[in-house]
Parts: sequence; C-alpha cells; structure tokens
Amino acid sequence: MIVTVNGEDRTLADGATVRVLVTELDLPDEGVAVAVDGVVVPSSGWDQAALGAGAEVDVLTAVQGG
Repeated sequence: MIVTVNGEDRTLADGATVRVLVTELDLPDEGVAVAVDGVVVPSSGWDQAALGAGAEVDVLTAVQGG
C-alpha cells in the first residue's frame, strides 16, 4: 500500500503499523512524534495503530539546540 510520509509517497506492506514505519525510517523510539491523518498517535499506541492505504503521516523529530 502507499502512504504519504512528510509529503512523499512511501510503499509499506498491507497492515503496517506506525511502529513498522518508524522502524523502516530508522528512527528512535524517543524524541519522535507521529500524526496519522492529523491525529497524534502516542508512542504507546504505535504497535496497534494500523496505517491504511492513502494515509497522510507526519513524522517529527526533536532536535537539540537553542
């Protein structure tokens, strides 16, 4: 299936979860925020949050600095 991640199309296996996406993007479990179709998914729910074809996913990572 195809989902849009930060404005770019990405192919994932059918039934992929937010956890699968975060892993494929090689991101850490901490310091990352994910929203699916405009709704923030807490990291505690990444394993259960299935992505659907055409989902709009925004992934943000925290950066240090000031």
